[in-house]
Amino acid sequence: MLDLKQIRESPQAVQERLNRRGVGQYDLQPILDLDQSQRELEGKRSHLQARSNEIGKLVGQKIKSGSSPDAPELQALKDEGNQIKAQLGELEPQEKHLKAQIEALLLSLPNLPSDSTPIGKSEEENVEIRRWGDEYIPQNTDIIPHWEIGEKLGILNFERSVKVATSRFVTLIGAGAALERALINFMLNQQIQAGYVEVIPPFLINSQSLTATSQLPKFADESFKCAQDDLWLIPTAEVPVTNLYRDEILSAEQLPIYHCAYTPCFRREAGSYGRDTRGLIRLHQFNKVELVKFVHPSTSQQEHESLVQNAEAILQALKLPYRVIELCTGDLGFGAAKCYDIEVWLPSADNYREISSCSNFYDFQARRGNIRFKETGKKGTQFIHTLNGSGLAIGRTMAAILENYQQPDGTVKIPDALQPYLGRELL
Repeated sequence: MLDLKQIRESPQAVQERLNRRGVGQYDLQPILDLDQSQRELEGKRSHLQARSNEIGKLVGQKIKSGSSPDAPELQALKDEGNQIKAQLGELEPQEKHLKAQIEALLLSLPNLPSDSTPIGKSEEENVEIRRWGDEYIPQNTDIIPHWEIGEKLGILNFERSVKVATSRFVTLIGAGAALERALINFMLNQQIQAGYVEVIPPFLINSQSLTATSQLPKFADESFKCAQDDLWLIPTAEVPVTNLYRDEILSAEQLPIYHCAYTPCFRREAGSYGRDTRGLIRLHQFNKVELVKFVHPSTSQQEHESLVQNAEAILQALKLPYRVIELCTGDLGFGAAKCYDIEVWLPSADNYREISSCSNFYDFQARRGNIRFKETGKKGTQFIHTLNGSGLAIGRTMAAILENYQQPDGTVKIPDALQPYLGRELL
């Protein structure tokens, strides 16, 4: 959530930064108008409340000094006090309604892009930062897509999954299930060694949690909701892990906090119909290891860079070619101020595909979730900065292995780093 005070004091500067996402998409004027009305109402209420308090003191003083409770002067004061109470009774719900309208509009506004985020209109203007592992790109041209090799090896089954659920689900069988489990363990162990503390959070979350991390209200149609409860299936571990600290004041000495979490993730993939309808790239249910950081604002930039490196380290250990892309303002996620995507090489597509998105939210999520910290010897509190990224998406990593490690005889070699986890060299 953006800072209302910042909008009030620097509306033009905030509007200009919002316009980097797309001119005309977001208008601050309704918020400014409502804020002005609310502040005027608040001033009127404060004035009436002060007068009410003054009347109460005057009545008490006059009675104490011997005036009769039925004296005309006292009755006039009481009548005025009753009128003020009636006015306050009318003003308070009006003010509450205005505040609710302002909050709703604030929740609909995306984060401000950082000053270092490239300005652009769409993903075509994203900036490639670096590539790694070109020497590991397969040279043979007869590589078949991962879903085909997976079905041939008997480790992926999409057809039976449709019978059990619907399309965009997969059943992993035998070595496929073992490979998924090996990847989860490998990734968690790598990130724990990098300093992250593992957590297993709830896989069902309430609406307040989704609001804090900015999935609600804008992206309600992307998530699966339980019909009889205020509970949703998690779209990513980012949501429950970030909300572990909602409405808390941490000490500066506790920062930074690093967490990694394996969870299944559930997404409707609304708006993506016709895209990646086959394979492991865009499923309704998939596994992922997520990295989440809570950091001091003064260190969030370098913490972001190290988060990306932590995700990259998995691909480097698996010797999977990839590139790092910095998203431009027109392709930036709703809550992110700055974001890097890591894209792994998929030979069947002859292209790189996203396998991790690493975002710095600054204080956007912390403000929505009221996550603050206090520094020793300083007055007041500050909002922390939150960051997260995939470390990595398991299914997409499996897809990359099945394609990049295909052998001429139709088998798939297991990356050296995974062999101790899987106990075999080939699929």
